[in-house]
Amino acid sequence: MKLPDTGRSSYNLSINLKECKIKCLKNCSCTAFGNTNSTEEGSGCLLWFSGLIDIKEQVESGDGFYVRVASGASNSSKAKRIALIVLVPIVSILTCLLVFYHWHVCMLRKQNREGEMIEIEIDDGREDLPLFDFKTVADATNNFSTSSIVESYGSPGILEDGQEIAVKRRSTCSAQGTQEFKNEVSCIAKLQHRNLVRLLGWSTEEGERILIYEYMPNKSLDYFIFGDIEQKASLDWPKRYNIINGIAKGLLYLHEDSRLRVIHRDLKASNILLDYNMNAKISDFGTARRFGDGQTEANTARVVGTYGYMSPEYAIEGEFSVKSDVYSFGVLAIEIVTGKRNRFFNHPGHNLNLIGHAWTCYNEDKLLELIDTPIQESSEQYEMRRVILIGLLCVQQYPEDRPDMSSVLMMLSSQVSLPRPKQPGFFTERRLNEANSSHSKDDLSSYSQTNTFFAPR
Repeated sequence: MKLPDTGRSSYNLSINLKECKIKCLKNCSCTAFGNTNSTEEGSGCLLWFSGLIDIKEQVESGDGFYVRVASGASNSSKAKRIALIVLVPIVSILTCLLVFYHWHVCMLRKQNREGEMIEIEIDDGREDLPLFDFKTVADATNNFSTSSIVESYGSPGILEDGQEIAVKRRSTCSAQGTQEFKNEVSCIAKLQHRNLVRLLGWSTEEGERILIYEYMPNKSLDYFIFGDIEQKASLDWPKRYNIINGIAKGLLYLHEDSRLRVIHRDLKASNILLDYNMNAKISDFGTARRFGDGQTEANTARVVGTYGYMSPEYAIEGEFSVKSDVYSFGVLAIEIVTGKRNRFFNHPGHNLNLIGHAWTCYNEDKLLELIDTPIQESSEQYEMRRVILIGLLCVQQYPEDRPDMSSVLMMLSSQVSLPRPKQPGFFTERRLNEANSSHSKDDLSSYSQTNTFFAPR
């Protein structure tokens, strides 16, 4: 090399190269050393103490010199070279995979936009429900107008032929939404009963998951039984009793009379819709499960449903059967008579929920105190008391103690004597904290419709 500039250097002509090295290593400011006389090998010592400036490589007649570096720098450089040799191909492979994944996702989205259908099968083959194109549904609902959305149900609309419909639009980005969509179509597609909401068709264009139902003009049951005094009063006892019977008939059909045995798993007031004549129709089969021949119960590690309506064995152990729906029906029947919610029920004398309060009133022979104010003057108080008793039989703690829906219908439609109910499950309630007690009725309704309860495994 052409040696660096010697403006910041010193020399000693009396020592050799080995002694020069020792001298440089003893001085922390020394940056390099070399011979002073390149013609006499090993003669003299030249030390540099600053930056090494003006170094040039020379093919001929160059001088050798030694640069001081940090301990281990040579090994570190070697390690960096090895790391680069290994990492460069790995990064290249990962980049290619990422590009391929992005391309694959884009292609899937394009296929969805072009109208690729979600294939849904039931036990006898491909589902043959009418498929609606996206434009037809959008036009019928005024482009899914938010101003006309029916709570818990969707957007009402009118088709070109004048038929009234209600459109439920599932989330387009949720994996759970896809599964619930398939489940709802496969469960309800060929179930035909006057107390079940009828599915008219579906659409999967534009990446959407849309279900088209018959229109229910009177909203959902919770709007009336948990509403203000005028809404409650519009639902007199004959109408409430007819609704209870309609729910029972719909459940009996699902459990015993339909082509498939279906467990609803989310029976609640907001999932009971009312037609022009205030007849009850069970809706929302997104979490329903079908049972095969001879199957009576099942287990799941993922418990879905709504607080206040789930049976103990389902919420805690993940075990569900027709008796799980019976429990939910019992809660719903007591809510209809009392006009109170099971969850967030508040009483100045105790911290029990509505089921616990009904159990206490039963043991104290005070069931008539439970009756909703607008229907207290009705002459059918005996019938109301009987419905509460049937509800308590349905919410008993152990599934084997609960009646099936055929027995429930017989109890509702006859004067057969009722057995004494045993202690219900989930009848205690923690004290409502300040946040819960400050919820408005609308908050509670929304909460029960949109929140899912996951029990521990």
